[in-house]
Amino acid sequence: MILLQGNNISRTFGADVLFEKINFTIQDNSRVSLVGRNGAGKSTLLKIIAEVETASSGDISKTKNLSLSYLAQDANFSSERTVYDEMLSVFSDVIAQEKMLRQMEEQMAEVTGDALTSLMTRYDALTETFRQNKGFTYESEIKNVLNGFKFDETQFWHQKVASLSGGQKTRLALAKILLENPQFLILDEPTNHLDIETLLWLENYLKNYRGAILIVSHDRYFLDKVTTETLELSRGKLEKYPGNYSQYIALKAEKLASMAKQYDKQQKEIASLEDFVNRNIARASTTKRAQSRRKQLDKIERIDQPDAQEKSAHFTFEPDVTSGNVVLTIENAAVGYDQGVLSQPINLDTRKYDAIAIVGPNGVGKSTLIKSITGQIPLIAGTVKLGTNVTLGYYDQEQRDLTASNTVIDELWNDHRLTPEVDIRSRLGAFLFSGDDVQKSVGMLSGGEKARLLLAKLSMQHDNFLVLDEPTNHLDIDSREVLENALIDFAGTLLFVSHDRYFINRVADKVLELSAHGSKLYLGDYDYYLEKKAEEAEIAALLAAEGDDSSDTAAQSGDQVDYQASKADQKVRRKLQREIDELDASVQKLDSEIELLHGEMVASSEDFVKLGELQADLDKLSSEKDTAEETWLEKIELLENS
Repeated sequence: MILLQGNNISRTFGADVLFEKINFTIQDNSRVSLVGRNGAGKSTLLKIIAEVETASSGDISKTKNLSLSYLAQDANFSSERTVYDEMLSVFSDVIAQEKMLRQMEEQMAEVTGDALTSLMTRYDALTETFRQNKGFTYESEIKNVLNGFKFDETQFWHQKVASLSGGQKTRLALAKILLENPQFLILDEPTNHLDIETLLWLENYLKNYRGAILIVSHDRYFLDKVTTETLELSRGKLEKYPGNYSQYIALKAEKLASMAKQYDKQQKEIASLEDFVNRNIARASTTKRAQSRRKQLDKIERIDQPDAQEKSAHFTFEPDVTSGNVVLTIENAAVGYDQGVLSQPINLDTRKYDAIAIVGPNGVGKSTLIKSITGQIPLIAGTVKLGTNVTLGYYDQEQRDLTASNTVIDELWNDHRLTPEVDIRSRLGAFLFSGDDVQKSVGMLSGGEKARLLLAKLSMQHDNFLVLDEPTNHLDIDSREVLENALIDFAGTLLFVSHDRYFINRVADKVLELSAHGSKLYLGDYDYYLEKKAEEAEIAALLAAEGDDSSDTAAQSGDQVDYQASKADQKVRRKLQREIDELDASVQKLDSEIELLHGEMVASSEDFVKLGELQADLDKLSSEKDTAEETWLEKIELLENS
């Protein structure tokens, strides 16, 4: 069923056209992401759909009595109620019904006969309405949602909303909207201020949500998990793609490739017709035919060149010197502030060319660890040591390394006075600062522009070890992808904190998890990290289940408890040992196949085609061997710790 339609929607600001004559449809089960560059008009379109703003032309048609909730990107949510009372206000009608039911129950004890029969009929009808309105479950739903958004009962439920931080208010606004349970949810950047654990909870909640959802978000991993349809707003036009964000990227690439072929074909046709006209228009015997070709030219509907897209940044990071093999060593570190330790012990051995992502819940000390590594905050305990020839470059998510009174060009030039102006301007141009933009005051820049300027400054330092604290914050999706590609190509070492799981997946080859109990290193990307966490949870659950079984007989025999616990532990260890043996056999088999390939390559040294094929096979087998060995090491580590 169609819930809402946009018909020829346009939005202009004076003579400037933001978008025009766009059409879209939202079904009752839609899971839609709206994507596009910063400034394309995504938030404006959401506001028009939510009736916060008015379109310059066109109209929105909705199904009768459509319930709709809208979360603005800059939700200014405040209230003098407590957190829990604010959530209760969503269910004011249900609470009134509950009060009425209690009154009717009291009345039943006082009336008889027909009055009682009538009262019981009304009571049954109201009870059913109360049930349908989640009257029997609303308190548990409030608890579930508040806990999902990390509003602990003892710390937050009785705290006034007005006293919360900006990020907490935004999270609470989203929690309230989810409790309202409308037919249509409109969410503008709902993942801001959420740690990874809360993001996972929100993803699962929205995947099971019974209603339509329209989302604007820079979190591509989140969009992949939640959405099944993508609307792209670009250059004032709206285009629909089936599938989530990753599918949209693939389909768009296919479309651009097809358009490029069509454009090239048409250009050849146009060139051929123009050449014929130019050669034959003046000759009496062929002028009619040339005129006919000219008419053909006039009738051709010209295809726009597909490369004429919005300008992209071109980030590059090139180290001046190569570091030693050991880049960073952290031993038994404790991070925190005067009021206490956030995480300990932290251990990390970082080698040249590592790309390590630091993850963990908000408040566990990820940024604090970064600041301790860069020398801004002392460790409470332990040591941090940089290796030989290591030059460290730091990106600060709080953007404090910028001077508001500087112009954009002076922000770079002040640190590199001997660099010619043309080179400074060229570097700024690569980061999308050109023309009069370079004379703007830094204080007048947007968050995204400041992020690009900081990255431009970092690129001028030519360090071989980049330490980055939330580098994708404020960047639009296009700039994030450009940054990812630059860091993937970076011939140095990376250590970074990020909530952007898509970014982590593309850039990281290791994940360092921080918790209050210290650190743990996982040898893979974010998806690999999740797989390993799931395995660990499964093993823990198995041990817990076996432990529960043994506890049933604890009263009969203390020895039996020990036996059951030992039995569960042996079961886990046997399973791990089997997996280790299988992986070991797999590695040995791959070694044999690689050795055979080397022999074939020696024998085919003069056949370059064959050598290319053998090299491709060798690369594939080597990659499989590396993966198997990393998994083998992880299993051994688990076995030693079990």
